[in-house]
Amino acid sequence: MNPLTFQFEYPRVLSIAGSDSSGGAGIQADLKTIAALGCYGATAITALTAQNTLGVLSIHAIPPQMLTDQIDAVVSDLGVDAVKIGMLHAPDIVLAVAAAIDRHSLKNVVLDPVMVATSGAVLIDHPAIAALVRELFGRAMLVTPNLDEAALLVARPLVSEQDMLGAAQQLLEMGAQAVLLKGGHLPGDQVSDLLLTPGEPPHWLRGQRIASANTHGTGCTLSSAIAAQLALGLDLRTAVHAARDYVRAAIAAGAVVRTGAGSGPLNHGFAPQLMRLKRLDTGLISGLDSV
Repeated sequence: MNPLTFQFEYPRVLSIAGSDSSGGAGIQADLKTIAALGCYGATAITALTAQNTLGVLSIHAIPPQMLTDQIDAVVSDLGVDAVKIGMLHAPDIVLAVAAAIDRHSLKNVVLDPVMVATSGAVLIDHPAIAALVRELFGRAMLVTPNLDEAALLVARPLVSEQDMLGAAQQLLEMGAQAVLLKGGHLPGDQVSDLLLTPGEPPHWLRGQRIASANTHGTGCTLSSAIAAQLALGLDLRTAVHAARDYVRAAIAAGAVVRTGAGSGPLNHGFAPQLMRLKRLDTGLISGLDSV
């Protein structure tokens, strides 16, 4: 075969997360987001959930070996430019993911410590939380808890921006390389998120709150969008800004749509990007229309 036949590859993002049967969160939201941002998405499913916009009915765990096999199959053949980690419900699942990160030297890892669904359903047990902090905080480039998840991690309520800053600093002390603490659960017309990295001043991202009942899967979407932007070659701060802009626009685009009787999904496909291509010889990324 002519070696010049294959000159490009797609920017590749692996989502390691749970499946949401309603399509608004988890693996399904991740794949929609990754595709909308012009990247190629692959998956390793950690758990099956029966859920809809009203809540989670049941969770079925995937055996750790099956999770390991999924990751190995994807990485060994397709390769991976960035990783998004979502729902990890048990310690042995956390350990399997940590081992895979080391085994394959995975980079650009974004950890979304999914603990509580939008509906309020608890998605992780306490031993898994401890394992997640111990095994994955130091292996991830970025940890992206929301206010409730951060409160669980630091074992105290967070009710102000000052509380957010203290919690983010504590999460760094617990081993996180960088923290994006999402403040959407604070009251008020303004939403404030905090990006904190060691040795850098606090970086606040603020914006007007978007009126919408459709916020199911917002955290999943944000973390997978950050991973996609990292796969496209952006630095961490720029990737966070670009991903946050995408999520805010997806919330606004889906605000007037009714999907289910509860908290509906975002409009992930409001402005899909062309699939990007990465040159094998230079690593440069371009749009399909410019090749």
